[in-house]
Amino acid sequence: MKRNFLFAWYQTPRGKLQKQLELDYLQRSITVSCKQIILQIGGLGWENEFIDCELYRNYTIVDTKDLGYSGARKIRAKAHHLPLQSDSVDMIILPHLLEFDLSRFQTMREIERILKPEGVLVVLNFNPWSLWVRYQYIWDKKLADSWRGHFIGRGRILDWLKLLNFEVISLAQFNFDSIVSTHSKHTCNLYSIFATAYAIKAIKRRYSIIPLTPVKNFNPRLALVNSVLFRKDDPL
Repeated sequence: MKRNFLFAWYQTPRGKLQKQLELDYLQRSITVSCKQIILQIGGLGWENEFIDCELYRNYTIVDTKDLGYSGARKIRAKAHHLPLQSDSVDMIILPHLLEFDLSRFQTMREIERILKPEGVLVVLNFNPWSLWVRYQYIWDKKLADSWRGHFIGRGRILDWLKLLNFEVISLAQFNFDSIVSTHSKHTCNLYSIFATAYAIKAIKRRYSIIPLTPVKNFNPRLALVNSVLFRKDDPL
């Protein structure tokens, strides 16, 4: 996993704009209480700008190189092999990690394992069709040499989430001047080649199977309601 391209991109003028938009988005997306457990996989270094790590003491950053804000709690581990119990995390944030993870689908399985039922997942990815990101990648040799990632389309992430029983509740796109967000029912209408990145917010669903009980065969019976009996010799 090599994310030098991400950190170098944040230093460019367009990258700084994207960083500010992502910062605003993450501030609004963190909706769990300060006592619940939030896990960020992949350190950024500026986590203190979108969350108060002193207030959210259960905010933990997982990174193989121990990257991230110095005041936050950290775990040095691989994303596809998390040393955490199943159903133990309330919210997980993936800031531009899957593009650089060779075991990205195994990472998604680990996320599904440790996230609690009804837990929240927030994924940030580069837009694979962004002309600006492609241009920066081709033009700047420094960034190109450090690129060891794979652009992942929004549709593929949505397929993975559906396969893992996640319900997508919102989708957002980051343009250079604004954030375009919509509900999951209208995600198909949200698409732009000018957006540099996108975000997906989903909830883990766990469906329980209700066993079917055998149906017993009962003999049908006739019931007489308000019936009146007559004798043969009674006059009608």
